[in-house]
Amino acid sequence: MRKITLAAVVTLLAAPLAAQTAPQVTNDLTVTMSPQQYRICNDRPARPTWMDEVHPREAYKALTLMRLYELRSWEAIEETGDCGCDVRFPSWDAASAEYEERFATSTQAEHTQAQLALRNEQNQIARDVQDICETQGTW
Repeated sequence: MRKITLAAVVTLLAAPLAAQTAPQVTNDLTVTMSPQQYRICNDRPARPTWMDEVHPREAYKALTLMRLYELRSWEAIEETGDCGCDVRFPSWDAASAEYEERFATSTQAEHTQAQLALRNEQNQIARDVQDICETQGTW
């Protein structure tokens, strides 16, 4: 009986302390998030909206487009020797069109194979691209 009474007293004494340290709750639903900031090239073009709205079970489609976009931008860097923001982060239009042409109707397994192939191509030029971008201070 003493243990129950002691537990009740401790609980009753701790309740006001817990209420004082609780965060304030408001009805203000204003979004206070600032846009994402990057170390370099903050004026990047927006991704296609479908990539952010894709069902989680179809996220592989967005990953394939992202791989394709990055590979094409790295190829442009290697070709031009320029790692400026316009070359490194071009519009998504060309990559989206190529994706629609090559991968839009592919199965998940085909997407996985395509992602591996795109990554292998990217790995072949990675060192050259990194050297170019490091020289220009944008890696």
